[in-house]
Amino acid sequence: MAAFSTTRRAFGTRLLRVTFLAAAAMAAVTGTQAEDGMQGRHGQPARANPVLHWNNVAAEAYKPTQGFVPLAQTRTFSIMHASIHDALNAIERRYKPYTPGLPAAPRASADAAVAAAARQVLVQLIPDQAALVEAAYVQALNSLGDGQAKTAGIATGQAAALATLARRQADGADQATQPVYVPRPGAGEYQFTAPFDFANLPGWGRVQPFAINLPDHALEGPLPLTGRAYARDFAQVKLIGQDTSSTRTAEQTEIAKFWYEDSPLAWNRIANTVAQKRGIDAWEAARAFTLLNFAMADGFIAGFDAKYHFRTWRPITAIHAAADDGNPQTEADGSWQPLLLTPPVPDYPSTHMVLGWAAAEVLIDVFGNQVRYDTTSLTLPGVTRSYRGFAQPAEENGLSRIYAGIHFPHAVRDGRHQGRSIGQAVADTLPRVR
Repeated sequence: MAAFSTTRRAFGTRLLRVTFLAAAAMAAVTGTQAEDGMQGRHGQPARANPVLHWNNVAAEAYKPTQGFVPLAQTRTFSIMHASIHDALNAIERRYKPYTPGLPAAPRASADAAVAAAARQVLVQLIPDQAALVEAAYVQALNSLGDGQAKTAGIATGQAAALATLARRQADGADQATQPVYVPRPGAGEYQFTAPFDFANLPGWGRVQPFAINLPDHALEGPLPLTGRAYARDFAQVKLIGQDTSSTRTAEQTEIAKFWYEDSPLAWNRIANTVAQKRGIDAWEAARAFTLLNFAMADGFIAGFDAKYHFRTWRPITAIHAAADDGNPQTEADGSWQPLLLTPPVPDYPSTHMVLGWAAAEVLIDVFGNQVRYDTTSLTLPGVTRSYRGFAQPAEENGLSRIYAGIHFPHAVRDGRHQGRSIGQAVADTLPRVR
């Protein structure tokens, strides 16, 4: 997957500068969460859940590329957790597998299987982080006693990973940089936004979804430029999303910066925290994280399919060029700048909102919508926000893009609709079989 994971490294470098580099500061906190203080169902100390541990290892492996490859993150997290899910269900079949045909292995070690599946996927898909992954793998295996169960677990995990990787090998991700996007002239057309001179991954909408039927989640499209609704959206983002806005509150600024983090890292962290609080077992965790990441991966696919179909300009372009939009209710401002850097992809829909609500719908299905928890962000170190359930952070996640000045409200509203539709569809997959 080197073709897209190394595309436009300047994109990652520049985003890292504006997102208040925090990975090092947060590593000590987030890297050990899965192993600290986990409680069983009856309040007794429980063994660390290997699925949560390897979810954290994957997140640590992607921290150096925060702001660079969120689409690749969803694909890797999905393949890893699907492999773990299938390996565990080969040992004890509780849920429908993602890739059928893996031989039953009832005497295999679950811990060894999880470690081997995760290691196989991560080393292949994030090769520049192989040292980190191998160190975690050696540590995991050294904690297990030698014997047939360990050997069988390793073989089962590797087999599950290889089967899932083979299934996804020709999914189209390696062609996602094509065809190269060439802006057309005219009002409403997406134009490159400084400092970028390209549009990122215009072919990602043709990647094979993990769980959904793509046409079932199609959107109607952006607002007509000459209408009153567009003028209202224009005025709102122009006012509240400007870098020097006097209307945006301190909390709205905090929300914009807090949720600027890559969605896959943010929502996997939330799910990991809640899974620890609930003390779910490895099988339950494997299914939950597989569905969570399927929903986000398919959210990016559906969202990018729409982005490059509708090719809608971003607020910074629209505000600078408002004199040419044909709407007498909009007014151009050539000096206007957003609070945060605009990513190099078209506006409609907001995939941040798509992923937030897709993730929320899955987590609501798994955990309900009443659990209380705290979470942090790589893009606003030192700040912790508290939530009850998943609808509240999903809404904040989407609104953050308006506060940041990088999305029109309509792109966020329709992103909510698409995300909820995708999340509800994905939540019904991998059902219990006994």
